[in-house]
Amino acid sequence: MKAKRHITTRTLPFAIIVLLTFSMGAKAQEYPFEVAVTGQGKPVLLLPGFTCTMQVWEETVERLSDNYQCHAFTFAGFGGVEPVAFPWLPKIKEGLTQYIQKNKLQDCAIIGHSLGGTLGLWLVAEGNLPIDQLIVVDALPATGALMIPNYKSEHMVYDSPYNKSTLAMDQDGFEAMANQFVAAMTLEEERKPQLKEWILQADRETYVYGYTDLLKLDLREDLAKIQVPVTILAATHPYGKEMATHTYQAQYKNLKGYTLKFAEESAHFIMYDQPEWFLNTVASALK
Repeated sequence: MKAKRHITTRTLPFAIIVLLTFSMGAKAQEYPFEVAVTGQGKPVLLLPGFTCTMQVWEETVERLSDNYQCHAFTFAGFGGVEPVAFPWLPKIKEGLTQYIQKNKLQDCAIIGHSLGGTLGLWLVAEGNLPIDQLIVVDALPATGALMIPNYKSEHMVYDSPYNKSTLAMDQDGFEAMANQFVAAMTLEEERKPQLKEWILQADRETYVYGYTDLLKLDLREDLAKIQVPVTILAATHPYGKEMATHTYQAQYKNLKGYTLKFAEESAHFIMYDQPEWFLNTVASALK
């Protein structure tokens, strides 16, 4: 679906904005994602986490679109967006690069949650795009290194026993797995059904192989190339602030300068668990 610019107004409800964006671009999918553009001003690209849709940014767009032009994304394979061939993550990254260049966006800011934050690091590390600021929301440059003992990027392959079993899993088994994942993602019970639904909606191969792409990506050495201001918003739940501090300082040690802020009493979806703190902190960082 082809992305459009300047087709919305900030007076429209977010759901209507999304529908307009999708229907006006339905003839062609130029990029490996769909995008809704809201508001006017400095471009702010809002990159969601794995399986999430642009809807995760609804409150953020409502807050920022008075002063910024918000570009909220749903990536291929998620939220009903047509899947793309693998490797998935490099195609998403290249699509974002082309989107910024073709739409002549200047002095962009990126706000990325989880996977989206890692993508933001990847984009600014290359240094060839007009991005002047990055806000990372509970994301790391090497997710695999946090999760896997004796981690090595080259060990992350598509043809693995775990991937095979997940691809072969029946719907009941997959739903049970989704329930388990969602349980720790947010402290807000009313948000969990939506997070689960996004997982269940995901194209299964994108879910499996796309996550392998994320685990394979290790940007820790590339952080030394980043020249723009980076603000990191980190959750403290479930392991506490001390452990979170250790994790972030270890993974970001090659980044020359950054601001690290902790969302107390928040799990991974900070925008849900501490919404006022999140919106105020983002707005302040952008200024």
